[in-house]
Amino acid sequence: MARPKIALAANDSWNIVNYRAGLIRSLHDAGYDIVVLASEGAHSRDVRRLGVEFHPVPMQARGKSPVSDLALLLRYWRELKAIRPAAFLGFTAKPNIYGSLAAGWCGAPVINNISGLGAAFVRRGLLRRVVEGLYRLALRRSATVFFQNTDDRDLFVARRIISPGQAALLPGSGVDLAHFTPVARADGESSTFLLAARLLWDKGVGEFVEAARRLRTNFPNAEFHILGIIEDAGASAVPESQLQAWVDEGIIDYLGAADDVRPFFAAADCVVLPSYYREGVPRVLLEAAAMGIPVITTTTPGCREAVEDGVTGLLCDPRSIDSLAAAMARLVRMDLKQRNAMGAAGRAKMEAEFREDIVHRAYIAALGKLGLATS
Repeated sequence: MARPKIALAANDSWNIVNYRAGLIRSLHDAGYDIVVLASEGAHSRDVRRLGVEFHPVPMQARGKSPVSDLALLLRYWRELKAIRPAAFLGFTAKPNIYGSLAAGWCGAPVINNISGLGAAFVRRGLLRRVVEGLYRLALRRSATVFFQNTDDRDLFVARRIISPGQAALLPGSGVDLAHFTPVARADGESSTFLLAARLLWDKGVGEFVEAARRLRTNFPNAEFHILGIIEDAGASAVPESQLQAWVDEGIIDYLGAADDVRPFFAAADCVVLPSYYREGVPRVLLEAAAMGIPVITTTTPGCREAVEDGVTGLLCDPRSIDSLAAAMARLVRMDLKQRNAMGAAGRAKMEAEFREDIVHRAYIAALGKLGLATS
């Protein structure tokens, strides 16, 4: 019996390698062959090393050109018509919209993953209405639409973008507990805070820097580091010149970008993500907690799901420098025993609720409901 072929699409090869590699391996072990559709990039070779069939699909992930998006839709249709997949799995916004539409034209059942809603759903206006309309059109025939938090699910149902019967919940993208393991921590005179994120204003980068500036007055030994990719120029991107100005001022250290974040997490006393972006469940919070590191994040949907306030980390108000600075100061005042207890509680939460295999089993069950037989 031939193995069913599953098309899996995301915006770029980096997303596939960093977020979907474990799922690809689990689906392969469950009897499926995987075809990946994503744009080429520095990680394309790593995608091919996963043992998949790779079809490059160029796209402007954050572009708003109707002409480019129409070209993307047609490219998906041509690729999927040739692949003839038994099912289509969509990740990230444009693959979920245009890939799902093309899969429907080709008669392939669709399973979507809405891993956060991004800036379009934070800022009300024409863009949000357009995006909502596109999602409503694209997802109308989807067999399952996975969400990573209840707020996003409830919004899509309330706005009648999908029906309640289509919606299902996942614990984020899950975390590989064998890869992200606790590290021994020693007491020291300084406290090191690490913000690890794409360098976008919506991720709370500005609030983190201003909170750091305030804390330096009372806690001169505290250190503040930023790790992440400098994004292309745009309204939400933090300019490289601004980042360098903060470094020159001595407020933060910029650590660059890294494929393996574990050494940077291990060197931090706390991982901070003051995001007001509509996240799914941010992977950085799950990875830090899996390593037994306390986290500070906001009460924004998606972020708050990853943290039990006062137990595994601390929550603060989005867009509030005062609230963020207070949470960071509270962490500084904790002794090593308190921080270790918070980190251990975070690890236990990941083991109970956010294991990667929970996500993988949900996908295998969703594919099983489509009646796809595997050898």
